[in-house]
Amino acid sequence: MSDILETAVDLQAFMQQSQQRVNRCLANAISQQYSIYAPESEQRLQSLDEAAKYSTGNGGKRLRPALIYAAAEACGEPVSSWDLDILAGSIECIHSYSLVHDDLPAMDDDDLRRGKPACHIAYDEATAILVGDGLQSLAFELICSTTDLSPLQQVTLVRLLARAAGNRGMVGGQMIDLASENTQPSLAELEAMHSLKTGALIRCAVAMGAVAANASVSQLAALDSYADKIGLAFQVQDDILDIESDTQTLGKLQGADARLNKATYPALMGVEQARLKAADLIVEAKAELQALPGDVSLLCALADFIIERRF
Repeated sequence: MSDILETAVDLQAFMQQSQQRVNRCLANAISQQYSIYAPESEQRLQSLDEAAKYSTGNGGKRLRPALIYAAAEACGEPVSSWDLDILAGSIECIHSYSLVHDDLPAMDDDDLRRGKPACHIAYDEATAILVGDGLQSLAFELICSTTDLSPLQQVTLVRLLARAAGNRGMVGGQMIDLASENTQPSLAELEAMHSLKTGALIRCAVAMGAVAANASVSQLAALDSYADKIGLAFQVQDDILDIESDTQTLGKLQGADARLNKATYPALMGVEQARLKAADLIVEAKAELQALPGDVSLLCALADFIIERRF
């Protein structure tokens, strides 16, 4: 029991540090000066920056950045803190843009995000669309600004993130999700959808940390299997929380899945079977880490966190 408690304390400190690092990176990246433009134009651009800061700085677990840091450590080769922060900021740009767009009336039509008005509520719909567009572009600009990573590593990282975010990743998963409302997909179809919508970016985060740390082909394969399993467990737990948690804890409207008649794991399997499935996935995920050369304790703790969290 003491080992579990110590891991939890260490994880809390690690996640707080990860949040601080990525928050600082994002704030610096978005705070650009536009002095070459006319004052009126600069003011409008600063208004867009304000909305981007609102959308990236309103809390959140920062799980994907944490996975980048932890995966790099598990591979055993040191990576500069600056470069890891840049990569963490890049993936959080993509994640934040996806949340801004998901909340739009044409998508999931949510008014709350992380306990605050969604971007299109706090500002307006057009601004929210542009915020998402800008964050997506900023993600790739950031990767290209790393200092100690080789050109080959940078190109690999850009390709990983672009694929995870695109039609064969997060965007494709969202398309399938929207088309699946008011239907009854099979369990296999549900898993395929979430492997794209949620899992692709989680797998990408782990791979980005590994690529930065010069992981071998076998290490990348083991980490990808780990990430695939925790990504699915994350979505199963999300579905359970949508039933069992409350709006204040979640930071978004509780029961949204039922309101939109979305297919979920509890709906197909029952809550208890869904809970068991998530737990089994975490056990399998941690088993994949045995052959890695570095410290895997943070990756193990993050896996546990995924099914123990309440938000």
